[in-house]
Amino acid sequence: MNTLKKCNLCPRNCSVNRYESLGYCKQSNKIRISKAILTYFEEPCISNENGSGTIFFSGCNLGCIFCQNEKISHNNYGMEITIKRLAEIMIELEKKGAININLVTPTPHIVGIKKAIVKAKQMGLKLPIIYNTSSYENVEALKTLDGLIDIYLPDLKYYDDKYALKYSCAKNYFQVATKAIKEMYRQVGNLEFTEDGNIKKGVIVRHLMLPTLKNDSKKIIKYLYDTYHDNIYLSIMNQYTVMKKLKYEELNQKVKKKDYDELIEYAITIGVKNAYCQLDNTSSKDFIPDFNLEGVK
Repeated sequence: MNTLKKCNLCPRNCSVNRYESLGYCKQSNKIRISKAILTYFEEPCISNENGSGTIFFSGCNLGCIFCQNEKISHNNYGMEITIKRLAEIMIELEKKGAININLVTPTPHIVGIKKAIVKAKQMGLKLPIIYNTSSYENVEALKTLDGLIDIYLPDLKYYDDKYALKYSCAKNYFQVATKAIKEMYRQVGNLEFTEDGNIKKGVIVRHLMLPTLKNDSKKIIKYLYDTYHDNIYLSIMNQYTVMKKLKYEELNQKVKKKDYDELIEYAITIGVKNAYCQLDNTSSKDFIPDFNLEGVK
């Protein structure tokens, strides 16, 4: 396994010394976060009534052109903190009533996150830990998290690699992401819930439908159901939001309701039972957090 002196935590395999320079994700050897709050708009079993203790990490190793969190993923907004401070933030979120700790875009920070989770548990943290990721992960890096993560919340963004290259400059995305998800499932196994309906263990795979990519989305749903059946949950989302004018005209529009409805109907037809879907009016900048270091200092 690498160290941050020759970083290959993700499939970009930059091999940079993060104590001296920055790789694709723009992160140094320090943990960097932009916000730590209770969020209420995740899947019901993640947020429920009390909220998910969500920690937004700066930087991203995938870098989708349409990212809704561009301020932190592309522009690296955030503040560097210590491992001890990250552990303290987890405890603070638990005291606020969070039902889990939700680590958003954690991949560049795996090394520090592992240490912070151990420290937080030593400090008394009892909540399940969620690893919320694009799935552009190296399996060897994920293996170092075995036993520390309770719930994996991976995306599966693209089936056809031409879209991954076009919108995320990511080679072999589907192959890499599906191997990563298999490792996640190996670690945590089948779904488990509390009596209140909160997830405490398992995998929920998110798929954000993109404008005009209905057929690609169908292939993703079919792959996931054929591979995992009802042992995981799917979260099929229509919330794609146009943040700014993009060079690809097809991305400068919302997902059409008829396309999304057709995708949901397709999922039902092939047998999917464990899935979340979204209502209308989810494509709004109102759902995007104001990244302002709340809960960080």
